[in-house]
Amino acid sequence: MADDKGEGKELELDGKGKSKKMIIIIAAVVILAVGGGAAYFFLAGDDAVSQEQLDAELDGDSASEGEAVESVSASTGSALYVPMPRPFRFNVPGAARDRFVEIRVQLLVRGSDNEEAAKKHVPLIESTLLATFSQSNADDLATSAGKTSLKQKSLIEVHKIMKEVEGSNVVEKVLFTGFVMQ
Repeated sequence: MADDKGEGKELELDGKGKSKKMIIIIAAVVILAVGGGAAYFFLAGDDAVSQEQLDAELDGDSASEGEAVESVSASTGSALYVPMPRPFRFNVPGAARDRFVEIRVQLLVRGSDNEEAAKKHVPLIESTLLATFSQSNADDLATSAGKTSLKQKSLIEVHKIMKEVEGSNVVEKVLFTGFVMQ
């Protein structure tokens, strides 16, 4: 009879162990499912241009019809990156002392025509970017907002110069792929 009671306790422990194991397995499956869903959500973005965006660009008041069609076709091309051949190295004034800055830049363009235009005018773009970068100061470049502002100013200046020589913006974004300030 003593043996019967011992066997009952063993069976009871196996039942609790199995339920704990099932809970752990279910929790692991749920965590993996949530992680997979989150990864899909963040990594599988839709880069397609919507019909509403195309219509809005075609109906724009400031651009003529030919310019609107050109900008739509340029924006729907594949994204290509044009690297600047060498990093920009320059000194900027700061409140306490001058700083040395090195920025590596790539240009985001859409379509092979814009890529060729950007490559053709690399010296002009480099000159424009260097002039824009040299106007900044170390205190602004030390913050994230200052770097973002510098990117926006750079893009505006590149758009101006490319409109003059090519008749269109050509460059969609100015990207900083390396940034060092000493």
